Amino acid sequence: MKFIIRGGILIKILILGATGRVGSYVLNKVLQGDHDVTVLVRQPKKIMSNQRLTIINGNVLNKEDIAKALSGIEVVISALSTDGTTTLSNSMQLILEDMNKRAIKRIITVGTAGILQSQTDPSLLRYQSKESKRKSIWAAEEHHEVFRLLSESDLQWTIICPPYLSSGNFTGYYRIERDFLPQAGVAISIPDVADFVYKQVLSVDYINSRIGIAY
Repeated sequence: MKFIIRGGILIKILILGATGRVGSYVLNKVLQGDHDVTVLVRQPKKIMSNQRLTIINGNVLNKEDIAKALSGIEVVISALSTDGTTTLSNSMQLILEDMNKRAIKRIITVGTAGILQSQTDPSLLRYQSKESKRKSIWAAEEHHEVFRLLSESDLQWTIICPPYLSSGNFTGYYRIERDFLPQAGVAISIPDVADFVYKQVLSVDYINSRIGIAY
């Protein structure tokens, strides 16, 4: 799926989770590329206005809000996080349903390294294996459900799976690996994750893949 520049606008993108810890960086990065961007947020005041940005006040669990946000969109970026509920997986079902209705094919999501394959036991995901040090697996289970939903869809999806997210600076230098976390990778900065997310908007290299990313 090649993307074509039209009238100076590369592509029409919807960003979900744009006020979050990762999503806010993704939004800033995408806007640097002169794209036509839409965000669906519950608190519009948290978003600074921009001439290339359309802000929709709504909720990802509301079908009508999702439909409004997806109108005219070509690529979806989800940086939605887990909140101790099933909001992430429930909203993804609504998003995928409406994307299918509109024949929108491309979706990029930010997941967690826990849903990559375990290096020590590749038959398991990291959060299911001894590699995981987290006491709670709730967030990983929610991201696992999103992975399942995407895997069973006909969409062109990419899940970017970082380990510990630091608030460090942008470097532009990081390692990536399909299905696994790069060996000995333990952290990466949010700006570098946002950089890789943005690169996937114009790339077909990692279609239908989970990508581990770390220093």
